[in-house]
Amino acid sequence: MKQLLHTTTVYRDMSRDQAQTVLVIFPDAACLRPLLRECAKALFGAGEGSREADLIEREQFSDCLFFPAEGKKITSEDCARIGEECLLSPVEGEKKLFVLDRFEDASAVVQNKLLKLLEEPPRGVYFLLGTGNEYAVLPTVRSRAKCYTLPPFPDEAIAAALLRMHPERGGQACREAAVVSGGIFTAAQEVLAGGGEAFRLAEQFLSAEDRAAFCRSLSDYPDKRTFYAALALVLRDMLFFREGQERHVLRKGVRALAARYPSEVILRALERVRTEERRIQFNANFGQSLLALAAELQQE
Repeated sequence: MKQLLHTTTVYRDMSRDQAQTVLVIFPDAACLRPLLRECAKALFGAGEGSREADLIEREQFSDCLFFPAEGKKITSEDCARIGEECLLSPVEGEKKLFVLDRFEDASAVVQNKLLKLLEEPPRGVYFLLGTGNEYAVLPTVRSRAKCYTLPPFPDEAIAAALLRMHPERGGQACREAAVVSGGIFTAAQEVLAGGGEAFRLAEQFLSAEDRAAFCRSLSDYPDKRTFYAALALVLRDMLFFREGQERHVLRKGVRALAARYPSEVILRALERVRTEERRIQFNANFGQSLLALAAELQQE
C-alpha cells in the first residue's frame, strides 16, 4: 500500500513544499492516517528504514505530533496542548509537525480555536490536516491552507497494489476488485476479502427466475455501492461478448448470461444501473431501487 500512497501528489510535494499549513482531502478514510504518516516522513526527509521513519510510523517521533488518538476527535484540550507545544523548539531539527487526522470530525468551536495558529504558524512549525470531507472543514480553515484534493487511484495501480499484498488471490481477482472499487483502495480490499460475493450476486440478479423475490432477499445487503459496481462490470462484459470484443472481458463466465440479453437491452441496463448508483448515494431505498431495475429489465 505504501507504494500506492507514494504516487500521490501530496507525498511527492511534501519534501519540497514550503507551505506551513497543508490540508489533504482524501476520500479513503481507512487509508487517510497512513497517508498522513507517509507525508510526514517526506516532510522530514525520513527515508524508508531510517530511525525517523520508524518513529513516525509508530507516531512516536518527538518533532511529529499526531492528533487525535486513534478513534477519537480533536478536543479543546488538544487545542490547548497544540498551542503550548508550538512555543517549544523542535527537539531534533528545525521543524516541528502537527498532524491532525480526520479534521472533519472537529467541531466548529475547535476549528476556530486553531484558526490563528493555522493562519500564522510560528517559525519552523508545520500543520498537516487530513479530511475525507472538505465541506465539514470551515471555509476559513480551507482558505488558510494549501489544499490537495487527491483523485481516486487508477484501477491498474490498485490492482497492482492488491496483487503485491495478496499474490495468492491472483491477478484476475485483483483486477475485478480494483475495477469496482471506484478508485478507493479500502473498497477494493473489502471486495477482494469478500471472495467475489458482489459479482456472484450480480450474476444471480440477472439470471433469477423470480427476480422480485431475489431483490427482496438483497434489501439488507450491506455494500450497496459495490453491488451496483459489480453489476455494471458484469453488464459491460456481457456487452463485450455480444459485440465480439472478448479480449476486453474480465469475467469469462458471463458468456451464457450475455446470450440471454440483446445488446440494446444491456446498454439500457447499464444506463439504469448508473442512475441507481447515484440514487443510492442519496440514500434511496436499496430494495426499491433493485425492484425498479428488475422491472425495467423484465419489460425489455
